[in-house]
Amino acid sequence: MGSNFVYLVAAIAALSGLLFGYDTGVISGALPFIKTQFTLSPEGEGMVVSGVLFGATFSSLVSGSLTDKFGRKKVLFATALLFAGGSVLAAYAPSVNLLVAGRVILGLAIGVASFAAPLYIAEMAPPKVRGTLVAMNQLAIVTGILLSYVIDYFFSASGDWHSMILLGTVPAVLLALGMLTLPESPRWLVVNGQEDQANTVLKKVRGTDEVAAEFAEIRTSLDEEKGDWREFFAPHLRSALVIGVGLGMFQQFTGINTVIYYAPKIYKAAGLTSDSVGIMATAGVGLVNLIMTIVSLVLIDRIGRRPLLIIGTIGMMLSLGALSLTFLFNASADILKFVGIGSTFVYVAFFAISLGPVFWVMISEIYPLRIRGFAMAMATALSWLSNMIVSYTFPVVLDKFGIGATFGGYALITLASVIFCIKLVPETKGLSLESIEKQERKGAFHT
Repeated sequence: MGSNFVYLVAAIAALSGLLFGYDTGVISGALPFIKTQFTLSPEGEGMVVSGVLFGATFSSLVSGSLTDKFGRKKVLFATALLFAGGSVLAAYAPSVNLLVAGRVILGLAIGVASFAAPLYIAEMAPPKVRGTLVAMNQLAIVTGILLSYVIDYFFSASGDWHSMILLGTVPAVLLALGMLTLPESPRWLVVNGQEDQANTVLKKVRGTDEVAAEFAEIRTSLDEEKGDWREFFAPHLRSALVIGVGLGMFQQFTGINTVIYYAPKIYKAAGLTSDSVGIMATAGVGLVNLIMTIVSLVLIDRIGRRPLLIIGTIGMMLSLGALSLTFLFNASADILKFVGIGSTFVYVAFFAISLGPVFWVMISEIYPLRIRGFAMAMATALSWLSNMIVSYTFPVVLDKFGIGATFGGYALITLASVIFCIKLVPETKGLSLESIEKQERKGAFHT
């Protein structure tokens, strides 16, 4: 019962990831039609895309304190309502300003959900499958992206971008209903003095009454904490601070969302002139993303977080380099199409087994209980800020420097991420959250 229930908990919470993916990915297919209707400049395109990212950056800054104050469950329920409201406003927006406003509201929901869901799942999961369960959130994200591409393609013939966006309300309603049935995180309950209820929840999600040892670990880690957000910057957490911030920034500055948001634009430059064909090729990217994220679920608790990061970032760097060089050396039209599509597929595949899921897993693991909400919020906010910068500047940089130079820059940043992962990122596979914290306090948290 317990093992099945914890998977149900993870699946329902991961619906917020599905919404995250859908509402970030849907703009890829909707943008060409929005651009035509509102006659958008490259800067205008950047505004429409990055409206979500502006909202996400802002909300992720405050969502740590919200989840710590109100609980993981209530906050995830509130995000479901924001997802629904933002989808309706953006879908029926008669002007660019209202469309951007709707996208900002969606971003507010995404910013909270992007760390509240993995935090909630990590605090409910047993150590042996924690990586897999937290990575289910990433699986839900890429499923949402693929779903958005399929919906985009379905409506591309009619150019109905309104319906593309509006359908995001369906999983939002499912998330709201699902969260009403789930318990609060036992770790949050302990922090807030509700130990009897925490003990009951822990027994339910473990499927056994033998939880005394784990419960004692939670209480001990709580007693050892100073309970001050300033501990985020304490010497013994310096490594965790650098890892969380570094992985969050590299996840975005290596260019993943230029492919997620602007794939049809890239494919058009590679010679696929039809919007529908470009969207269909983009759906292929989404399918690769989904398949390889499933692979990551199998691998993350078997071979570990660190090997996946190193292998994945090397593969990302090589595929970005191939894309860059093909455009810089003016390859033939047939080669451009082959490499343009092939390299993005390979790039996304390696991202999906590395920086995609591992960032969310690690930031849910490496921070102490009392400051976990705040610390994850800071790491997530920096990731979203990086995402906003990349997504807003990409169409402008692409217009000025071309695809070859632009993706050459992303390849160099990815090289830096390879070095970062090799030098600084430790392994957390199979460790309880409390034992990770003990290693940090002893100064033993390293590669």
